Amino acid sequence: MTEKFTNETLNTPDADFDLSLRPGRFDDFIGQAKVRERLQLSVQAAQGREDVLDHMLLSGPPGLGKTTLAYLLGAAMGVNVRATSGPVIDKAADLAGLLTGLERGDILFIDEIHRLQKTVEEYLYSAMEDFVIDIMIDQGAQARSVRLTLPRFTLIGATTRSGLIAAPLRSRFGLSNRLDYYDIAELQQIVTRSAGILKVEIDEKGAREIGRRSRGTPRICNNLLRWVRDYAQVKADNRITGPIAEKAVAMLEIDADGLDEMDKRILDTIANRFSGGPVGVSSIAVAVGEEAGTIEEVHEPFLIQEGFVKRTPQGRVLTDRGYTKLGMKPAGGQEELFQEENP
Repeated sequence: MTEKFTNETLNTPDADFDLSLRPGRFDDFIGQAKVRERLQLSVQAAQGREDVLDHMLLSGPPGLGKTTLAYLLGAAMGVNVRATSGPVIDKAADLAGLLTGLERGDILFIDEIHRLQKTVEEYLYSAMEDFVIDIMIDQGAQARSVRLTLPRFTLIGATTRSGLIAAPLRSRFGLSNRLDYYDIAELQQIVTRSAGILKVEIDEKGAREIGRRSRGTPRICNNLLRWVRDYAQVKADNRITGPIAEKAVAMLEIDADGLDEMDKRILDTIANRFSGGPVGVSSIAVAVGEEAGTIEEVHEPFLIQEGFVKRTPQGRVLTDRGYTKLGMKPAGGQEELFQEENP
């Protein structure tokens, strides 16, 4: 299933909650200053040449704005954005249908591009480089290849695991950008902006309280804002203050550091079941009842960035801050294990 977005879609009042909070232009996009500057320069250069944008790869953890940036590029260039995801494209015919439906300059946005089927991925090589695609028709002795000429388009790939993208595909992207977690000040600005769109009264302390519990991620930030809005509507005359935001988020069992119940369970498991580590992620996954991939992609990056856990050649190890978070004293004899992987 794919979605097609025109320039007007971003400002449609009937769009769903998440889409309605997406900025409609680069000036409204908060954070990722270096990435934003590079993308705006690419837009200016392409417009100056009356050319199409080069293919781009956006990588980073979920919820940081990869999809939003793809839409902003489409709006800035005045072209349509056709969105899909890697797992949805099962065969070459699906890809051919997407590509032949594009017009000159249009953007094909493939989320989770690292999950493309290998056979489908290989068809992208000629499409990205020469703007042609060869499709096999029939089988056996009747098999023949048909070459389809494509309009010049821009492929924007988004991935949470750039290391899984094959080198031949990665090399065909003219520009690669990695998005990093946001700081509290940026998240506070996002909360304030989103609250204005949702017509919710919020003070500075309320916005900061939500921002500091959002794990550096705008998507989580907006989801928390929606919950706090509901809480304030029922219990606080529809006004969000610092104490109200704190009480609302506490109901979700998210603490002041942004850790949820599963994060704290992971820390407790490493500390008490595996003596502080080192321990492999598969063992942690079995102990907490969660998929190893979910731990690696959702929980572990934030725990490592915030200094609660370290990844070593032997496995995951709880840091001094992790023990302090649990109200425990650091285990002795762990110092020699506190080395970064591939120092």
